[in-house]
Amino acid sequence: MTAATLDSPAIEAPGRPGDWLRRLAAAGVAVGVHAAVLALLLTGWQGEAPPAPQVRTLTTRLVALAPPAPAAPAQVEAPPPAPLEPPKPVESPKPVEAPRPDPRLERQKLEQAALARKRVEERKREQQRIERQRLEQEQREQERQRREAEALAQRQAESAERAAAERVRAAAEAAERSRAEAASRQYLPIAKQAPDYPESALDRGIEGDCTVGYRVNPLGRVENPQVVGDCHPLFVRPSLAAARTFRYQPRIVDGQAVAVPDVKNTFHYRIQEKNR
Repeated sequence: MTAATLDSPAIEAPGRPGDWLRRLAAAGVAVGVHAAVLALLLTGWQGEAPPAPQVRTLTTRLVALAPPAPAAPAQVEAPPPAPLEPPKPVESPKPVEAPRPDPRLERQKLEQAALARKRVEERKREQQRIERQRLEQEQREQERQRREAEALAQRQAESAERAAAERVRAAAEAAERSRAEAASRQYLPIAKQAPDYPESALDRGIEGDCTVGYRVNPLGRVENPQVVGDCHPLFVRPSLAAARTFRYQPRIVDGQAVAVPDVKNTFHYRIQEKNR
């Protein structure tokens, strides 16, 4: 904001009614002065040269005015508090009578609840029955697997026993043949007839071995045949009968035939497919 100050004649506001005398006096003084000056000019009075006119300079200045202070809020007087009225007594509510239930609805609800419980129990019994069946089936399956494992183990044990017996028998036969060969190097069997398989043993599927010991006389015939070791009773008679039919080439010692004692022969009774 800028402010400018200028020299200007004062403008008097209209005064009171007595001021016209002062104005008139001032006007007369002014007229007199002007008249005296005019007379001097006319008489050739030269006065001093008038001073050079002064140049008036207009000066502006910035003035920062403080912002107007906010108007103080008008204080509103709070109305006086209304007088408190005494609380009115609260009337206790009248007890409301509960509606009486309909006997038919109650009976229907009880029937539905009983039916729901019955269904739950039936489902529970059905689940228990299914669980029992599953457990029984698992137990049967486990029992079947156990029996199969036991049967397999038994078959393997029997196979191992038969293999061991067969190896023992083969070793015994080999040893017997070795002893027979050592004892009969100088005599050879001429005829050996196989024994007849007993019909009763064949019908019953009985197999086995039977060893017969005897003496070969100088003529190459068998004397005093006897069963040696274990032999099934059904195989004793045909084994002795077959041994008596054996014929040997006599042993010759120093040009003479001699007897050979403790000669043994083992008969093997096996059922073949053609005999079944």
